Amino acid sequence: MASYTPKNILITGAAGFIASHVANRLIRNYPDYKIVVLDKLDYCSNLKNLNPSKSSPNFKFVKGDIASADLVNYLLITEGIDTIMHFAAQTHVDNSFGNSFEFTKNNIYGTHVLLEACKVTGQIRRFIHVSTDEVYGETDEDAVVGNHEASQLLPTNPYSATKAGAEMLVMAYGRSYGLPVITTRGNNVYGPNQFPEKLIPKFVLLAMRGKPLPIHGDGSNVRSYLYCEDVAEAFECILHKGEVGHVYNIGTKKERRVIDVAKDICKLFNMDPEASIKFVENRPFNDQRYFLDDQKLKNLGWSERTTWEEGLKKTMEWYTQNPDWWGDVSGALLPHPRMLMMPGGRHFDGSEENSAGAASLSNDAGQTRMVVPTPRSSGSLQKPSLKFLIYGRTGWIGGLLGKLCEKQGIAFEYGKGRLEDRASLLQDIQSVKPTHVFNAAGVTGRPNVDWCETHKTETIRANVAGTLTLADVCREHGLLMMNFATGCIFEYDEKHPLGSGIGFKEEDTPNFTGSFYSKTKAMVEELLKEFENVCTLRVRMPISSDLKNPRNFITKITRYNKVVNIPNSMTVLDELLPISIEMAKRNLKGIWNFTNPGAVSHNEILEMYRDYMDPSFEWANFTLEEQAKVIVAPRSNNEMDASKLKGEFPELLSIKESLIKYVFEPNKTT
Repeated sequence: MASYTPKNILITGAAGFIASHVANRLIRNYPDYKIVVLDKLDYCSNLKNLNPSKSSPNFKFVKGDIASADLVNYLLITEGIDTIMHFAAQTHVDNSFGNSFEFTKNNIYGTHVLLEACKVTGQIRRFIHVSTDEVYGETDEDAVVGNHEASQLLPTNPYSATKAGAEMLVMAYGRSYGLPVITTRGNNVYGPNQFPEKLIPKFVLLAMRGKPLPIHGDGSNVRSYLYCEDVAEAFECILHKGEVGHVYNIGTKKERRVIDVAKDICKLFNMDPEASIKFVENRPFNDQRYFLDDQKLKNLGWSERTTWEEGLKKTMEWYTQNPDWWGDVSGALLPHPRMLMMPGGRHFDGSEENSAGAASLSNDAGQTRMVVPTPRSSGSLQKPSLKFLIYGRTGWIGGLLGKLCEKQGIAFEYGKGRLEDRASLLQDIQSVKPTHVFNAAGVTGRPNVDWCETHKTETIRANVAGTLTLADVCREHGLLMMNFATGCIFEYDEKHPLGSGIGFKEEDTPNFTGSFYSKTKAMVEELLKEFENVCTLRVRMPISSDLKNPRNFITKITRYNKVVNIPNSMTVLDELLPISIEMAKRNLKGIWNFTNPGAVSHNEILEMYRDYMDPSFEWANFTLEEQAKVIVAPRSNNEMDASKLKGEFPELLSIKESLIKYVFEPNKTT
């Protein structure tokens, strides 16, 4: 049996439970391997899981989403990745019943992005896809032989269905494109570092608090449990000895009923099972049994080492020594939690029996915010209808927002008050009673940003004082403010060189101070970080399908005598403004690069204009030095990393695709 030796391994989701144990093991045992971890730090991830490796020279962590094709391609190329171990996924069955689309996005689309990147780069020698025993569906109660790797896939819940779907993609890319794929299907795993939505850590934490252990149904469901270090060793074995094109079950013959797991934990804590176990409503569908045939993996030399008693004792000791590892997890300890996978922390949808609504709880430093259901009275809670208050009626974006609201049937009104006049803003809020506020007002210059150089007081009043006043008024009234900002606060530099494809991220510090307009925008963005109720959208060089609008970037450059030719990130409003409304509906917050992915140059846009609009159109270029002679303030040129937005909205088109679909095809005259 030939042994495989990797060089540079990308492990996805390795700030999570199982993958962190695998990553730490490989980093510790193989100092010659470079391990790159890619994780978006979702609610069930924690960088502390990788503490054993953080000082190792062969370890690198990258925060990002596998759904970002640009990021994945960049990492594969720049890190020389030859091996991928793909763990990243949404895995909690309860969540999949209440938020199934997120499972499709993460588990299927994310896997597809990785596979496509492998195909395009052509450098991957192993792609290990981590699946689950649940793809087999329910095993007969009287079966004495477990599901083997060729058994039929019969998933019974949205989670296992998405994992089965991802497996089909992996298999297809292996057969169609010759990708060297290996798939694993594992039993339940337990041990230190596991987020307490899962059965064993949930029961341990509840027992530590002296609370009842909730069991779905009658507790007769049977599961097989493997200790995390044994599983990490299994992946180490499959990495080096696994055969391309094969599937490997990672399992154990030692099965336990859920009721028996609860009793064993009660015994460890000297609790009376009769008094400590509480039976609750079952899941919509709860497979009775999963049973695997793991002989194929044993043939590679792996075997289970940790007994149930030993593993459970180690797990209990770890949680008692690290009770605050995850911060406030009281919401996860409910019998039927529903985690909503949204940026910025852990959120519960309140689907718990006899509970709804939300009460915010602050977690320990460094942890995220959590919304925990609170008791409700009888009767259902109806979702309030949307009503937007929009500032910037006479502006281009503000006007388009109103038209979009009309088209979508969303109630809205334009604000009458001036941003710097707090009393008039309060009057607007009280009379309109909005659910959300959109700020598309501000000073950009008349006709361009050069105006701001000689009108600094007016620019500060509108862009800084006015925006902060509106944010504060919204904060007082518990309103989310969607704030249209600018990305013209960056310029290409050594870390983000022209043409490199390395864009500025949301957390990067602005480095462009060439214009007073940009200075005020960078200043107010920094100050708005202190407001938790603000969603900042960095717009760049906005474009729309209205090619007669003088504010349209395309309209501008087609009327110039000469243009510079520099790639930039840009915002196609026809595609992105509807997304801003969806972001408001989702109550997204923080800073977002609000551009289409990628960059496009002036010449590339003008070539499209010529090809679609006017075959006789001609233009001339000039240098930045020549441009400086005809403008007052320098202009910002940069590429912005839109992977965060793309991760939230996977359907978002690249800038060139969006230009063709939304701007040039609808206006085509040639």
